[in-house]
Amino acid sequence: MLPRTRIYYIFVTFARTGRFERNGSRLMMNTNRAGSLRTVGKLRHHSMNLTCLLLLIPAYLLGSIPNAVWVGKKFYGIDVREHGSRNAGATNTLRVLGRKAGFTVFALDFLKGVAAVALAGASGLAAGSDALFNLKFALTAAAVLGHIFPLFAGFRGGKGVATLAGAVLMVYPPSVLLCLATFLVVFLLFRYVSLASMTAGILLPVYTVFVFGQHSVPLIVFCCAISVLLLVTHRKNIGRLLHGTESKIRFGKQNRPSDEAR
Repeated sequence: MLPRTRIYYIFVTFARTGRFERNGSRLMMNTNRAGSLRTVGKLRHHSMNLTCLLLLIPAYLLGSIPNAVWVGKKFYGIDVREHGSRNAGATNTLRVLGRKAGFTVFALDFLKGVAAVALAGASGLAAGSDALFNLKFALTAAAVLGHIFPLFAGFRGGKGVATLAGAVLMVYPPSVLLCLATFLVVFLLFRYVSLASMTAGILLPVYTVFVFGQHSVPLIVFCCAISVLLLVTHRKNIGRLLHGTESKIRFGKQNRPSDEAR
């Protein structure tokens, strides 16, 4: 007759593996192996979490690159933060330094958003997983935070629209491309950069859900957060639009510095 402990081990093994093991030492080896695998899994999980946290640092530093400030000082001898809206953004650069500088700054700010979210590829997280999406969300936030509060420019930055566009393009490209088209249409019709930016941002979750049929809760929350962020950062522009004092961008003639900027 088998001892109680042996019977206990036999049934435990059956519950775990679906088969009986009569050899007690073999059972103990299987148990030890399972424990080792769990330990390795936990260490790997903690390592990934640490990697994800560390990736936020270069994302913030990328966002902190003050393209508007550096381009203005290097090629024009002007700090755009001392002119126009006093924001280190593409729109203020366009108004103060002209189209060439403005478009250059927009492209560079856009690319640093792309680069920041591209860091997610170094995390080792599974493609399409919720964990990878959450990391991309965090990297986007870090890059935009860096643009608004840049380490390399005394924490005086811009509104982060171009950087945000580049980052979100890496998260869900279809909606962003449609938003860029919306931006161009609204801008060409009304010549207000702020109005075009807010309209595109507000429609981002609308396009995501109703045009592309996405029902992922994290993605919808992400898109809604972007819409709110754009409204908050453009609250002064909203006031000027309501009072009819917001300045327009008109190509082909000298633009006067104004309080509008990204």
